[in-house]
Amino acid sequence: MIGVVVVLALIAIMLGGYIKKQIEASEDVAEQSKIKGYEVDLVNAEFGIQKGQMAPDFTLETITGETITLSQLKGKKVLLNFWATWCPPCKEEMPDLQNYYDRYAKEENVEIVAVNLTFRQNSIEDVRLFAKSYDLTFPIPLLHKEALSLEKYKVLTIPSSFMIDTEGRIQRQIIGPLNEETIQQYLSEIN
Repeated sequence: MIGVVVVLALIAIMLGGYIKKQIEASEDVAEQSKIKGYEVDLVNAEFGIQKGQMAPDFTLETITGETITLSQLKGKKVLLNFWATWCPPCKEEMPDLQNYYDRYAKEENVEIVAVNLTFRQNSIEDVRLFAKSYDLTFPIPLLHKEALSLEKYKVLTIPSSFMIDTEGRIQRQIIGPLNEETIQQYLSEIN
């Protein structure tokens, strides 16, 4: 019995360390992008998704109970964002995402899809409360399994965003928080 308790304690410590490293990594990327004045763009890196590649399709349920399928958004530009409620840089960018969505999305034919990494959350209710506290009105799909973010999109840290053109092709990947001006600039550069 004592052995089981020790093993569980070790697992809890390791998991806590992993989560702490993920949070610190997200904060480091956000801080670096602020200092340098730009986001890290990985589309042309040797790993992950390549520029011009079709965005991997998915169908997910949103916090409002609707479903969203990425491929059904063809004809619109898409800002695909991966985030979590406990991530400080994610919290930082949410007001800018909402401001852009309110002010420009309809006029510029843009949809924001903010995929919550629900498998890393305490509960779906946490996501709903977060969305309500930030008055978020864009679609928030719930990701219950890591496969989409890690295997298909190669998301290693959050927030991570992808700019997808009207044909459904990835044009840019950004790691770190976005601001309204950068969102507008990047989306204006794609068709």
